[in-house]
Amino acid sequence: MIVTGLQIDDIPPAERFAAWRALCELAAIPMELRSDHEHDFRATVRGGMGLGEVMLTYTSVPSLRNERTAAHIRRSDPELYHLRLTLRGESDVCHGDGEATVGARQFMLTSTSVPYQAVCERGRVDGMTVTLRPSLLPFPVTELQRLIGRRLSGRSGIGAMLADFLTRLATESDRYGPADAPRLGAVAVDLLNALLAHELDAGAEACAENRLTPESRRRTLRLRIQEFVRQNLHRPGLSPVSIAAAHHISLRYLYRLFEEQGHTVSAWIRAQRLERCRHDLADPALGDTPIHVIAARWGFSHAADFSRAFRGAYGVPPRDFRRLALATNR
Repeated sequence: MIVTGLQIDDIPPAERFAAWRALCELAAIPMELRSDHEHDFRATVRGGMGLGEVMLTYTSVPSLRNERTAAHIRRSDPELYHLRLTLRGESDVCHGDGEATVGARQFMLTSTSVPYQAVCERGRVDGMTVTLRPSLLPFPVTELQRLIGRRLSGRSGIGAMLADFLTRLATESDRYGPADAPRLGAVAVDLLNALLAHELDAGAEACAENRLTPESRRRTLRLRIQEFVRQNLHRPGLSPVSIAAAHHISLRYLYRLFEEQGHTVSAWIRAQRLERCRHDLADPALGDTPIHVIAARWGFSHAADFSRAFRGAYGVPPRDFRRLALATNR
């Protein structure tokens, strides 16, 4: 995917804050910007990560106060929504009817059509922003207004899934090609809509879920199930039956969800377990841990079965893999 970046440190100190202002003006979202570091504004922005119909941007700034007033909105309003994920630091935000302090692993939904004020005065703040059109959010404007300016958790549940997904996109952007972008964007929108539906009250949530397309509901459910599996790989009793029961779906429907991705439930679980074992076997800190202990830790109760499965997946026995991996990591 195409990713563009601007390192403000590359610009003479006296010109850095002006460059940041100019960059914000290019986004067609005028606002007032002030900073205690205008004389030496050290900031970074990476943008242009187009994911189909959404855009992902990463920023890192020192102290910064930005305000978008009604006058700014009259000047230019692209009528977009932004979902901001804070990765480090804290911001005090006043938006719509909400006021909140947003910290690490927390989200906030904002609208370019609503006045906004954000203050970062307690150190550097790093974050990511998802930009998307209102048509991608299947909720009435009156419902979305209830979420505007509210702090949304990215530390557990669906929020954690979305935060992990966005973070990996930013850190592994070089691993994805142009053909991956629309699919990754669809996943991001599905998770975002699931998070917003979850945050609404029970009655509104039910209505919101019903407005999601069947394909979106299936993708979101599959992502929830995959996260559940990752959290429970250490349990030997993890099986398609227990997974279906935990998510209140039939075994047949569970099989169909995974068949759409080209693999069976059991094969996907085994691949995840093998990957965790492979990671641990290559870890020098676990070099003295017996192989059968590592295998058991990730749900393989029989050493012989684990050895066969590992060799089938990676082409070498686990003992040989460990020896080569540890020698390379020295």
